[in-house]
Amino acid sequence: MNPALITTQDAVDPVFWFILGISGVILLAITATMIWFVIRYRRSRCPEPTSQCDSNLTLEVIWIVVPTIIVLAMFYYGWAGYLALRQVPPGAMEITATARMWSWDFEYANGRHSDRLYVPVGRPVKVRLFSKDVLHAFFVPAFRIKRDTVPGMENYIWFVADEQGSYDIFCAEYCGVGHADMHTTVEAVPPAEFEEWLAGMSGSQNTEKGRSLLARYGCLGCHSLDGSKLVGPSFKGLGGRQVTIIADGEERVITSDRDYIRRSLIAPGAAVVKGYPPVMPSYAGQIPGPEVEEMIDYLLRIGQPVKNGESAESEAGLDGADLARRQGCLGCHSLDGSRKVGPSFKGLFGRERRLAGGRTLIADEAYLTRAIREPTADVVEGYPPVMPPYPQLRAEEVEAIIEWLEGLRE
Repeated sequence: MNPALITTQDAVDPVFWFILGISGVILLAITATMIWFVIRYRRSRCPEPTSQCDSNLTLEVIWIVVPTIIVLAMFYYGWAGYLALRQVPPGAMEITATARMWSWDFEYANGRHSDRLYVPVGRPVKVRLFSKDVLHAFFVPAFRIKRDTVPGMENYIWFVADEQGSYDIFCAEYCGVGHADMHTTVEAVPPAEFEEWLAGMSGSQNTEKGRSLLARYGCLGCHSLDGSKLVGPSFKGLGGRQVTIIADGEERVITSDRDYIRRSLIAPGAAVVKGYPPVMPSYAGQIPGPEVEEMIDYLLRIGQPVKNGESAESEAGLDGADLARRQGCLGCHSLDGSRKVGPSFKGLFGRERRLAGGRTLIADEAYLTRAIREPTADVVEGYPPVMPPYPQLRAEEVEAIIEWLEGLRE
């Protein structure tokens, strides 16, 4: 077997089939021999032993030599496969995987993070493995790879996804009460699609670009991101909001949708929000069309309720959902109301919680801040006190996570 550029399946599968085949042949041979002996030397046929043979050199040599050859052959194929699994092909893309109780965080060379492992089809990928707390294991059955992640030690593994698709990742080392929920996926996508994803042409990085465009064109000088009143209406919660406008001298209520926001950029004097001066200049012809759409995408997201774990950005420009994923929160807290190691995030904000000891309180901003900084201070009844503190989070990051949780109301 050549341990050069092959897929990990090519390294493992031949060894598996070789050992399985040899084992099958030996099983059949031993079973057939036992049946033959039962028939040939049954008591009714041979009531008294008549053989006086006490040795057979030929059989003894065969019994030693044949198993030795089989074991050596198994060792050769196993060792060749092991070398193939440890020798990373040249030009492999590096991704850092960090395991923690009980989630995975994947970091790419450009600093992007994801809780799922996105890879391009057909390109070797080297995954550097780290653990933040206890022993975990990175196991992807589809690619025949499994490697321990050990605290304080760097490990690695590599693979090639030959076909587009979604492949399960499991933790194969018991790591605590949330071990069964520590799973995610490898998302193998076409190279062009992967490059788009990596460059941030979707998701939170795209909204960050929209925010920077708003700053570049001076929009944030008159419109706040946190709900406070400036010269113009706040951008927070703008998308889908009922807005009272004055158009053609008449007052009416409209919904702030994509078309309204686009018109407000091109002809802001045509429909002025009630209570604000008509001082906004027109940006017709000044902003390229794609940039207008990116700005609108951002404005439709910021401060909105979230769905399926996606988040609007906070006023500090931070993505609460992304922060929660990167810190491993979704390993213990679900987004759909289902029970995991910790309480579900769905509908958490503002709900009354019963604590261990019988006390009750409301899950407001103060409680959630304390739960992040000092999680053992107020443990929800029925859940284990296993959540670690997060002193490394900055105040604005905690605020972004709490704002995201607030949007997860039922």
